[in-house]
Amino acid sequence: MQPDTPPDPDVLPEQPRASRGPFTWRRMLWIGSGALVVAVGALLIWPSAPRRTPMATSTERFDGPALVLVERGDFDMVIPVSGELSALRQVEVRNLLEGRAVITEIVAEGKRVAKGDMLVRFASEETADRNKDLQDKLKTAQTEAISAEQALAIKRNEKASEMDKARLQVQLAELALEGWRSGDQVSKRQQLATALEAATIDAQRLQKRFAESESLVAKGFISRDEFERDRIAMIQADAKMKQSKLDIDVYEKFQRPQDEAKRKSDLDQATAELGRTEQRKDSEIVKATSDLESAQFRAKTAQERLEQGQRQLENTTIRSPTDGLVVYASSLESGGWGRGGSESSPPTAGTEVKPNELIMIIPDTSQMVASLKVSEALSGRIKPDQEVTVFSDANPNVPIVGTVLNVSVLAESGGWRDPNRRDYKVRVLLDDSHGLDLKPSMRCKASILLGRAEDVLSIPVQAVFREGVASYVYVPDGKGFSQRQVRLGRSSELQVEVVDGLGEGDEVLLREPSADEIVVRLPPEVVNPKEDQPARQRGAQLPTPAETPATPVPPVTPAPTSQPSSGS
Repeated sequence: MQPDTPPDPDVLPEQPRASRGPFTWRRMLWIGSGALVVAVGALLIWPSAPRRTPMATSTERFDGPALVLVERGDFDMVIPVSGELSALRQVEVRNLLEGRAVITEIVAEGKRVAKGDMLVRFASEETADRNKDLQDKLKTAQTEAISAEQALAIKRNEKASEMDKARLQVQLAELALEGWRSGDQVSKRQQLATALEAATIDAQRLQKRFAESESLVAKGFISRDEFERDRIAMIQADAKMKQSKLDIDVYEKFQRPQDEAKRKSDLDQATAELGRTEQRKDSEIVKATSDLESAQFRAKTAQERLEQGQRQLENTTIRSPTDGLVVYASSLESGGWGRGGSESSPPTAGTEVKPNELIMIIPDTSQMVASLKVSEALSGRIKPDQEVTVFSDANPNVPIVGTVLNVSVLAESGGWRDPNRRDYKVRVLLDDSHGLDLKPSMRCKASILLGRAEDVLSIPVQAVFREGVASYVYVPDGKGFSQRQVRLGRSSELQVEVVDGLGEGDEVLLREPSADEIVVRLPPEVVNPKEDQPARQRGAQLPTPAETPATPVPPVTPAPTSQPSSGS
């Protein structure tokens, strides 16, 4: 329903068809002038006209009204995508030989192999000769290790013997010291004491006898000569007694400390020699142990090299680690397998390959994965375990059911063709390939089921347009079409849910009308709300068509028709 608006004095009111007069040249001239004015006005306002972006992805132009009814029903939210197939698991077959590797036999490309089947065989003569040299080196190293072990045992025995001798010398020195303290020292003291006692008694006896001789010589009982002999004997006895005392003093002050110091020194020297013997023998044992460890290390290294040589000999024949399809590395195309292309020719008998060079891959085709590219705008709606229907280009009429495994964390650039494009890779596990003999790098198309909208009002996406922050449709209004704001919900590639703004049975236009067909536009405050406007006018709640003030469009200032953009 068109709201009441004051008539424009510059625009002639439209008369009912029944009341119009007959066709005249004046009327024809008036129509031509009006068309010219419209064309000039369109050219003048074209640069400043607001640009309306349709939500539709089709570029089809309609000549007729193309009206559709707003109906209530169900629709699936499906995203159509494309990509290529790959194996869930695949094994790389590389050359594990360290030396020169020349192929003598190789399985044909494209052949399906089972686990354990021969894939590649290299010339093995050079590896076998190298292993013989390694065996000789191992025997030599083992012999050296045995000799070093025996030398270590001898050094340990020598240490034990020398240590026993040194300990014996310490024990003898200890016994000598203890024997001197308990025997020689006591015996010497007793001997000196006895000599002093005997000299003292003898001196006293002779002193008494000399005293008696003095009285006897005075009386004339003895001769003077006898008296002198007695006096000499007394002097000698007194001297002997003094000598005995001197001997005791010398022994206690000098001889006894000297004897004790000598025996202590002998004990200390024996103890020190025991320590030196232990250090010397320990040093010899450490050297012998080091020699043994070095010899054992050489033997272990020789053993490891021989084992590695045996593995190298085994690696001259490569067998398939799993069931799968043989694909040569030279056949990998850039981007198709994520490794880059190879310009080399396929490997054959006589081809020499480098160490660790990739020869082929064995994809396990029993479980296939579809690698799909989804635009950045839709990647957030895809979750694991969502249902996907896949159609391979090789079997376009056979659907394959799958489920979403994961969505890549980082987006991939569109490359030089579209640097602003960002796609996320979605990996889909195919549940059953129906024996279709699928192979990696086959192109495929798929439909990802995001969910199902049930019992909702929906319209085709071609009927929805956007301008500013507003989404709107065109509805019939008299002789033209009016813009009506709508609030949208869930959507698919073909249908979109209408939450508010339309009712069941309403009609919407599937194309953007020309400027002279638009009679009512959305007000500017709805298309581009300002910050100071109330939240209701900024789009917090969609106004009903009766609440939204309509803006009539004069026919002399039409806006240019914008083409719907093509789908990405």
